[in-house]
Amino acid sequence: MRSVSVAGVGLTRIKEHWEKSLRDLFAEAALKALDDAGTDEIDAVYVSNMGSATLQSQLHLGAMMADAIGKRGITALRVEAASASGGVAFHEGVKAVASGLHDCVLVGGVEKMSDALPGEVAAALAMAEDQEYTAYTGVTKLGLNALVHRRYMERFGAEAKEIAMFAVRGHEHAVGCPHAQYPFKVSVERILASPMEADPIHMLECSSVGDGAAAIILRPAEEAEDGVEVASTAVATDFYHLTERYDITVFEAVRWAAARAFEAAGVSHKDIDVLEVHDDTTITGVVSLEDLGFVEKGKGAAFVAEGNTARGGELPTNTFGGLKARGNPVGATGLYQIAEIALQLRGEAGPCQVEGAETGLAQSLGGLGTTCAVTILRRR
Repeated sequence: MRSVSVAGVGLTRIKEHWEKSLRDLFAEAALKALDDAGTDEIDAVYVSNMGSATLQSQLHLGAMMADAIGKRGITALRVEAASASGGVAFHEGVKAVASGLHDCVLVGGVEKMSDALPGEVAAALAMAEDQEYTAYTGVTKLGLNALVHRRYMERFGAEAKEIAMFAVRGHEHAVGCPHAQYPFKVSVERILASPMEADPIHMLECSSVGDGAAAIILRPAEEAEDGVEVASTAVATDFYHLTERYDITVFEAVRWAAARAFEAAGVSHKDIDVLEVHDDTTITGVVSLEDLGFVEKGKGAAFVAEGNTARGGELPTNTFGGLKARGNPVGATGLYQIAEIALQLRGEAGPCQVEGAETGLAQSLGGLGTTCAVTILRRR
């Protein structure tokens, strides 16, 4: 198997893009990535997306997006794994280059959520759960997150303000990020005073609706003298139903994917200089920190509250704002995370830069910990 490098990245700003279509957004990010890589020749396109079938009544995205960037005749397909779609698509793109099947692959993610009404978006997100067993009850994705949030507080004695600090830190990091949806600070008092979305989760502890696209070009590492190398990627799944898990405050898929990624990369937790975790709610960010193996179970909220995840802290985390403040266009989010790690390792993160970063990890979740994709990148 060949080593694989990240040869180019392209990002759109995340916001409500009323004037742009799904196709427009993908093309913008893809062309930026091709320009960054210094090429216009690709062998394949992998498109990550979660909601276009319901939000735009649109499928067949592989061919659509290949056509959007003028690449007829190449392999093109869509990858869907709920909000882990971007991370899983990257995993598949890396395998294609590493195996020698393709020499230059574009992995692009796109989502346009502002086209739909809030109830339609909530229904689309609930499609990550079993429609016949879970979603039919009317519970939303946030409702399921609230079960984990409450159980975590009860089991470990964590305080609401400690967990809410995950969102505070994300907003601090988003300041100055050119592609962030909410690049401004928010206090913990304001977060805890915001309305409840699903008790005990407040509105300002959740990511919101956003449109955006991210693209990455992958090539054999042997073609680049320096740059960013894919050290490893891994994907794992858990029980589909939350009720089947022995402990809902544990994301086993995260543990399994992380273990495989660390082993394949030949690195340890202390080697990770910068981290991107999935924080569509504050509690998923806290649990992810723990189940990735960076913090002891039950200690994640306190770890965040103590400032350890700040850009200058022990473990700089979500340094562009994370899902909460950078934004969460779900099918593209995993690729935003990986692209941001690549920018950090290239020293091109601007005001979000973590000095001396050489190795980084990105983690994304599909459903409530049902699918996990973990990617480790390192500077060559």
